[in-house]
Amino acid sequence: MNVTPLRPDASLEYWQERVDLAAAFRLAAQMDWHEAVGNHFSLAVSADGKRFLLNPRWRHFSTIRASELLLLDSDDAETMNRVDAPDPSAWCIHGHLHRYVPHARCVLHVHPPYGTALATLADPKLLPIDQVTAKFYNRVAIDQEFGGIADFAEEGERLARALGSFQHMILGNHGVLCTGATVAETFDELYFLERAARTLVLAYSTGRPLKVLTPEIAERTAKGWEDYGQQAFCHFAELKRGLDAVDPSYAT
Repeated sequence: MNVTPLRPDASLEYWQERVDLAAAFRLAAQMDWHEAVGNHFSLAVSADGKRFLLNPRWRHFSTIRASELLLLDSDDAETMNRVDAPDPSAWCIHGHLHRYVPHARCVLHVHPPYGTALATLADPKLLPIDQVTAKFYNRVAIDQEFGGIADFAEEGERLARALGSFQHMILGNHGVLCTGATVAETFDELYFLERAARTLVLAYSTGRPLKVLTPEIAERTAKGWEDYGQQAFCHFAELKRGLDAVDPSYAT
């Protein structure tokens, strides 16, 4: 059964964007990508990308509602002085990405089991050993300069530089980060990135030699994925239907 909850406040800005982002939190909790009440998702809502939605401080992903998401401005120096200030590391990472990396409209940052395990390796490169790992061939930035919890401005600026023109990043000794134009597309990328990490970590765990695809086949496979871009919207819509059937409160 599809459920379309009523808006709690007709004046609330960016309602559909709020609903989609709230759904992403609930789905991430279902998939065990969350970590206690940390980790953060954001979505730019202004043309320049500097105004963005973000989860409120220290709320569990499984309880977040569309109406509760914070609306912030990455240029607002007073953000952290307010009573409803976001988590410091959320402001550091997402505030700087939305300020300096305009192509990162949606930013999903988590510490999922396999992506984080991969990030702890001396060489966390996502090797192309099947068609899902090959999806990310030469398409993921790798940051190896972890300096502790990211809650200071210099670290946010450094991470923005590390992401650069890439859409996704493996943060060494930390976790993973995916960006995209919409919540649906970015969530789909995060889904496949975690699956790719799982495949590689499991393959490593056998202790047997890996059969790595040639650069030519890996690149051909990665480009082939581009023909399936609309799949992300169908995937996300199906996942939201599942949420509606069980607990549609995310969209209130």
